[in-house]
Formats: sequence, C-alpha cells, structure tokens
Amino acid sequence: MAQEASIDTPAVNDGEGVRRRDFINIAAVSAAGAGGVAVLYPLISQMAPSADVRAMSSTEVDVSAVQPGQAIKAIFRKQPVFIRQLTAAEIEEANKVDVASLRDPQTLKERTKEGHEAWLVTMGVCTHLGCVPSGAAEGEVKGEFGGYFCPCHGSHYDTAGRIRKGPAPLNLVVPEYEFASDTVIKIG
Repeated sequence: MAQEASIDTPAVNDGEGVRRRDFINIAAVSAAGAGGVAVLYPLISQMAPSADVRAMSSTEVDVSAVQPGQAIKAIFRKQPVFIRQLTAAEIEEANKVDVASLRDPQTLKERTKEGHEAWLVTMGVCTHLGCVPSGAAEGEVKGEFGGYFCPCHGSHYDTAGRIRKGPAPLNLVVPEYEFASDTVIKIG
C-alpha cells in the first residue's frame, strides 16, 4: 500500500512549477502597473494648467518711461495693476502719516521693495467691491489724498495706495513682484 500512495501523488519536479508561477505573477503585476500608469497619466496631466494660464502666471513691465509722479496701468491675471513712481514730496507726505490712524495700518516702506522705495506696485482693484479706482492715468480724479479714487462707492486712497476714506476695508493689494532689472518689474 505504501507503493500505491506514491503512485497516486504527483511527482515533485525540481521547483520548476514554482519558478513559472513566480514569472507569471511578476508579469501580471508589471502589466497591471503599466496599465495603471497608462490610465492615470492622462487623468493627472489634464489637471495641469493650460499654456495660456501658465503664460499669465507672471507679467514683466518696462517702467523706463515712467517719470516721477506718473503712474501706468498694466494687466496681471486679467486684473489691472497700478505702477507708480512716487516723487520725493509724495514719499515725504506718505511717511508723515500716523500709521496708527489708518484703517489698515501699513507704512510706505512695508508696501515697497528695499532699494526701490519710489516705486509702488498695487493691484488696481478697490478692496470694497472690486471696482477699478481712477487716478493712475493723466487727468483722472485722484481723490482727496492725491492717490486713487474709487468712483463706485467713494473710497479715497493716498499716494501709497492706503485707504483713507470711504467704505473700502483694506489698502490696495500689493502683489508679489520683484525688480528683474532697474527698469523691468516682474509681477507674479
């Protein structure tokens, strides 16, 4: 009977079946991984910003033609930006203001870059309800404090873009920017 039991049991074949099974498992896992990458890559890559959005992520503005006391308007992320070169008198006047008396207390130094204190860069959007203030172009109403005036609801900003009168709760926003050179400002 011991002989019959050995006849009924399959013969062990030197581990060859184990090696085939391992190969099949590795091949199946590899195919599943490649398939997963093939499915996930388009799904993830479609979430990346498009070329036109990446192009608007920063804006370079040449300010070489702007004279002291003048301001220009530029566009950054589909919103206006005011770039103003302050005169010595405007800087002195802005520095005289008691910061504690302001609704949104900020000094001119906090709103400009070191070494470029005469250049003020602000978003041209009123912080009340998003209107575009006047005062950046020649001949526009600048408000009671010589800076910007929002005609929608009457907010008055000084030459440093700080709210001085009206319903706006905050100063004009200073975006992230840097000087790429002495005459080029990179916003964003």
